[in-house]
Amino acid sequence: MKKLFIACCLLGALHFDMSAQGLKVPAPSPTQTIKQDFALSSIEITYSRPVVNGRKIFGDLVPYGKLWRTGANGATKIAFGEDVTIGGQKVKAGEYALYTIPNAGEWEIILNTGVKNGGVVGYKESEDVARFKVKSNKLKAAVESFTIEVADVKSNTATINIIWDKTSVGIPVSADIDGKIMAQIQENMKSDKPAYFQAGMYYVQSNKDLNQAITWFDKAIEQQPKAFYVYYQKAKALAALGKKEEAKATAQKSIELSKEAGNEDYVALNEKLLATLK
Repeated sequence: MKKLFIACCLLGALHFDMSAQGLKVPAPSPTQTIKQDFALSSIEITYSRPVVNGRKIFGDLVPYGKLWRTGANGATKIAFGEDVTIGGQKVKAGEYALYTIPNAGEWEIILNTGVKNGGVVGYKESEDVARFKVKSNKLKAAVESFTIEVADVKSNTATINIIWDKTSVGIPVSADIDGKIMAQIQENMKSDKPAYFQAGMYYVQSNKDLNQAITWFDKAIEQQPKAFYVYYQKAKALAALGKKEEAKATAQKSIELSKEAGNEDYVALNEKLLATLK
């Protein structure tokens, strides 16, 4: 009888364990992965998101002056698809653990090769690849969920923001892509179908030779005579060079083609441009 009772208990425990394995509940600090196109590749960040839940965060739950995993659970990971400069320090393309040391008014930011670390467990200072300081900012409104975002994204610069409760820090990132793109343009111009429009746009956006950009826009128009958006960009470049009458005529042509294509957005853009040329 005793043996039967023990057997029943074991069967019950096994059943309970199997049932528990099938239970799924929300994670208290859910994982998020963000991927932002940047420069000629991307920035990807994977981290866990704890919540404030009525607690005092910095200087208490997250102590000042101590290494923090910058989130919850395992090490926060950040991957760069190309070489970048972050916080003024050059970092090779690759994946890194993102650690921080928060302090009132200033944080220390650390990139480390220990991407498999269990949070701060396994961290070795000898594996640091970058370490620098940034100022922290006080927010007027509290942010409940710990958040990392890539903001202010431009062609070769961006800011990685770390935000939680009423504190935020911004980490500047840049990539030296001009040499690569200029080499691509030079090679592309030798092809059967040069990307004239894209080359012209890069020259405009990078404050390079606008006359060369206009020459490429003209060649792009030869490829696509009804490309209203090319006429618009050419008009903007002409306006920037102070060639108002040519800019007006080009903007009018863009309006004509935009209406023909049923694109009211470009009609409005050209009208705004014309208003600045009076």
